[in-house]
Amino acid sequence: MFGQALWTRPFVACYFCLWIWGNLVWKSGALYNSIKNEKLEWAVDDEEKKKSPSEGTDEKANGTQPKTVSRIGSTSNPFLDIPHDPNAAVYKTGFLARKIHADMDGKKTPRGKRGWKTFYAVLKGTVLYLQKDEYKPEKALSEDDLKNAVSVHHALASKATDYEKRPNVLKLKTADWRVLLFQAQNPEEMQAWINKINCVAAVFSAPPFPAAIGSQKKFSRPLLPATTTKLSQDEQLKSHEGKLKQISTELTEHRSYPPDKKVKAKEIDEYKLKDHYLEFEKTRYEMYVKLLKEGGKLLLSSGENDGTGLKKSHSSPSLNQESSPLCAKVKRNVSERKDYRPETPSIKQKVT
Repeated sequence: MFGQALWTRPFVACYFCLWIWGNLVWKSGALYNSIKNEKLEWAVDDEEKKKSPSEGTDEKANGTQPKTVSRIGSTSNPFLDIPHDPNAAVYKTGFLARKIHADMDGKKTPRGKRGWKTFYAVLKGTVLYLQKDEYKPEKALSEDDLKNAVSVHHALASKATDYEKRPNVLKLKTADWRVLLFQAQNPEEMQAWINKINCVAAVFSAPPFPAAIGSQKKFSRPLLPATTTKLSQDEQLKSHEGKLKQISTELTEHRSYPPDKKVKAKEIDEYKLKDHYLEFEKTRYEMYVKLLKEGGKLLLSSGENDGTGLKKSHSSPSLNQESSPLCAKVKRNVSERKDYRPETPSIKQKVT
């Protein structure tokens, strides 16, 4: 009897552990099905929570747009999707020819998708809409217009000095490292687009999330939210200045410890990728700080084409294009080699 009691104790303990484990599995399965069937709702502004359904109905009846911000994108994370606010301010409009130069994460765009296309561009809020027809405030955007939209949050626009096939071309590098080329009608328009895009990005880009932390040495960029910042202009300036100081320090430390000649090519590639990222971020925040010190929001509301008083045009104006070279083979521009992810150099190559 005594021996049997000793034998049943571990059995009971084991059975009890199995019962707890089975209960946890059942509950986790129920939780999974609950999340799967009923999607998690993200945070909604307090004003939206207080707003009654009847108010939204009244707005639709009066013909006014409800003050809601929908999102363009297929992801379930609103921090990554493009915010589409129908009531956002229009900062600039005009015709632009676009060329997709690099896809997400700087991956080279396939040849069949690199052609130039002309759009009527509308910089509205933090989104650059590329429409087939001229902008009309009362007209709703089509699916194609939303599909071609580009978010300019945390983006940087600059003159495409390395691109020589066409004149008046600006380069836009987005938060997810896509690179797009835009051709304006003249140098003044090109510079005006650069100023407006960079100013919108400087004023409205929310502070970035920290980079992912893991045991691997692989470099990963921090997540840049598409939501509009809640900071005041002074707080936004201090935030950009803090990031500029941090990035500058990281870049100095990074370049003070170059990889050894004997390391694997993959490690050299990671080193060059991080160096490229830090250099770009330093340039971006330098531009943001400069624009905010010069006035920020005042620059957006002043001067250039803001969408009012535009002359109606029934067709796209011709964009000047330089004559193509006579030789059959065209040498690729330097920008086409630099704007996407750096290639892995030879192991024997010295990295500076």
